[in-house]
Amino acid sequence: MAKIPGLSFSLKRAIGISGFKNKVARKVGIPTTKQGLERKIGGTILKTIFGKKK
Repeated sequence: MAKIPGLSFSLKRAIGISGFKNKVARKVGIPTTKQGLERKIGGTILKTIFGKKK
């Protein structure tokens, strides 16, 4: 089967899992991706060490 450039299919998106996870993450304030979670934790640690910017 040949791939068509620019066309992809995601079962999770089709079912609505991605949208649901995104909605929950926004409401709770905790990212569901590994990279997002690392950024959130890193920012929290830096705020604790250096304090908030004014």
